[in-house]
Amino acid sequence: MTFRLTALADPADSPFSHRLAWLASAPDGTPLGSAFLRLFDSPEQAHLCELTLDVHPAERRRGAGSALLAAAVAAAREDGRGALLAQAVEGSPGDAFLSARGFGRALVLDFARLDLTAGTSTGGAAAAGLPSGYRLVSWLGSCPEEWLPAFTRSRSAMDDIPLGDVGFGRVVWDEARVLAVAKAVADRGELLHTVAVLETATGDLVGFSELVLPADRSGDGQHYGTAVQPAHRRRGLARAMKAEAIRWTRAEHPAITGLLTDTADHNTGMLAVNRALGYRSTHRSVEFRLPL
Repeated sequence: MTFRLTALADPADSPFSHRLAWLASAPDGTPLGSAFLRLFDSPEQAHLCELTLDVHPAERRRGAGSALLAAAVAAAREDGRGALLAQAVEGSPGDAFLSARGFGRALVLDFARLDLTAGTSTGGAAAAGLPSGYRLVSWLGSCPEEWLPAFTRSRSAMDDIPLGDVGFGRVVWDEARVLAVAKAVADRGELLHTVAVLETATGDLVGFSELVLPADRSGDGQHYGTAVQPAHRRRGLARAMKAEAIRWTRAEHPAITGLLTDTADHNTGMLAVNRALGYRSTHRSVEFRLPL
């Protein structure tokens, strides 16, 4: 099949990465597929890049996908990247495509959804309380100044999150990064809701859970990170935070019909929390890694 690749200018930069893009098209200009290569800019992740590649189902197995992949790999190598990441639904054509081209399976993610239209209560959410010595705090959008130092410190709870063989690198959080992430969500018109756990004896925040609602405040919301500091785990804190996010969503945004989450399949603790709160698996996705 005859087609051409066109490099595109992509304005979708984030505070911590930038993207390159290519379009595969037929001689008459009909789009066949696209590839977006996200290059991470943070020093601890400068060895990585992430590929999103799509080809129209009717145009597959004609070489466009391979050509788009080759362009992305060449650009990643030219930029000095050490590995290329890509994700595909387990058992999908994308899974077969990446597996056949040298990508290794680095991590399997379990995707789950909580149906908020199924009754007035959510399995176990109302009963998810806190042990003595803790209380919940929450906010919308950017972290309030009074909590910003403690919330920034609490982000280190993500340092040991199970990420298989991805080699994602340790993300270093400072106050500027925390505020930049919240601003990026707001700039998209979406709403960031954060629940955190306060240890009353120290006044420190020892866990957090973030939820993002779409710009029109309808359909499905998306959980971002949920984590608890190691010394405070196995006390029901993660479940309590997610339960509060569920309660708040039901009370304040009844047009939200579901909440989405994804968890590494070997993160048994968080998988158990999700099941207890009524989340049900929808599919599994594979995070692939190609050494460069």
